[in-house]
Amino acid sequence: MGTLLPRAIEQLGVEFTFLTRAPEHYARQQPPEEMHPLLAGRAVVTADTNDLADGLRAAREIDADLRIDGVLTACDYYLPLAAHISSALGLAGPSPDSIADACDKARTRVTLDHAGLVGPRHRTVGLDDEVLLRAAADEIGYPLVVKPTDLCAGMFVRRADSWTDVAAAVAQLRSFDINARGQKREPVVLLEQFLDGPEFSVESWVHRGRVHSLGVTDKSLGGDSGFVETGHMFPAHLSPEDRSALIVTAEQAIAALGLDDVVVHTELRLTGDGPRIIEINPRPAGNQITELIRYVDGIDLPSVAVELALGRDPSSTGGSVCSAHRSSSRSAAVSMLVPHRAGTLTSLHGADAITDHPAVVSATFKEPGHVTASGANNNSYLGNIIALADESGAARRVADDLLAGLEVTIVDTRS
Repeated sequence: MGTLLPRAIEQLGVEFTFLTRAPEHYARQQPPEEMHPLLAGRAVVTADTNDLADGLRAAREIDADLRIDGVLTACDYYLPLAAHISSALGLAGPSPDSIADACDKARTRVTLDHAGLVGPRHRTVGLDDEVLLRAAADEIGYPLVVKPTDLCAGMFVRRADSWTDVAAAVAQLRSFDINARGQKREPVVLLEQFLDGPEFSVESWVHRGRVHSLGVTDKSLGGDSGFVETGHMFPAHLSPEDRSALIVTAEQAIAALGLDDVVVHTELRLTGDGPRIIEINPRPAGNQITELIRYVDGIDLPSVAVELALGRDPSSTGGSVCSAHRSSSRSAAVSMLVPHRAGTLTSLHGADAITDHPAVVSATFKEPGHVTASGANNNSYLGNIIALADESGAARRVADDLLAGLEVTIVDTRS
């Protein structure tokens, strides 16, 4: 979202001020001759955005000087702060409580349980309480999923087939108590029943209590953990009955959390007993899913997010419809290049053929010299390609076949 939200803001003719604790973080992400889109607004204001009081103080000063009409964030870890600012200034947006329930995976489970939505067996346990951890794991049964409650991008989500696996996953979580944005982490872990079945997401937006769902995206998983997202296709190739069931379940979960005036990306698994919620993200989907929708339906979800933050109804303004980018294709897919090992990328053979392929509308790869970890989470990609197809459900095969022809060389450069 760090590039897509600024693009959407510009296309809607709106200006933005960027509030951040570390502008240098974004400057480092671009080549020296380029400016990161988040730094290209009308102003950059520095404050301790990890401190609610200081974030609110800075926002009120900006509002007094320039007037704030809406609040958005490009980072999952600042969704709670954005909700508090919009609430404090009387602006449109989801309530701080609904965002807190959605962003904390343990609170999400409790809220959905209270609403009567069937989900996996689960327990939240302190990281240092081995007795309760063992008891919770035995109660849930193996296989199970070990999941941090407050991280994103699939970080440190692990399948456990035994207590040894649980202990190893918990030990990893104990090894750090600060997230990537310098925020103190909750010293707990969520243990969940492993849900068997393909994974999907429902892309929606909510305005004044009414949920609008655009469709269902499919997902492929892999990487070292088995939970790294390796590709997506929109729309998912599903029966009408399965598609409807996924959407109904997602919309019930959104209502249970009380989310409003926000774009929502709901992840589910389609089990033998029906759809089950994995998690609910109160922001536009990542990993190019919003681009897939834009190519197929001409709807730009980052623009929808901007309009909702401004208190507008996206279904009536027309600003979220990007006909210039809508294609005649009935299927769009992204395939992610996941590193097979840690080390330094030395070569990518076949990238030019992918870029020149008529079905490919976007191909982005890391340059040789890039140092990578192994494919442990959704932050470790070496690139991705987006392909279109005229036949419904066909784009995934095109994208995956093209990526399979890429020869990747990674060397171990550790001393």
